[in-house]
Amino acid sequence: MSKTAKLKAYLQTGASVTPKQIKSMFKIANPSAAIFTLRQEGLCVYSNEATLYTGEKTTKYRVGAPSKRMVALAAQFGAFDKR
Repeated sequence: MSKTAKLKAYLQTGASVTPKQIKSMFKIANPSAAIFTLRQEGLCVYSNEATLYTGEKTTKYRVGAPSKRMVALAAQFGAFDKR
């Protein structure tokens, strides 16, 4: 199983993860590229700003169901086009 596949499986459990956690838990050097890859595969990955207990600002990634508006925008721009 690839590192990105492991990340995908982890996110699909309902967990959220920060870029630092992605680097340490999954040994992925570029977390944003991994998230981009998952999004390209069709996984709806949300990124939310979060503040850690140390006061440091970070991003937390989680998987969720796409809103109706998001699906409509994707369809409008041809995301579902199977050419």
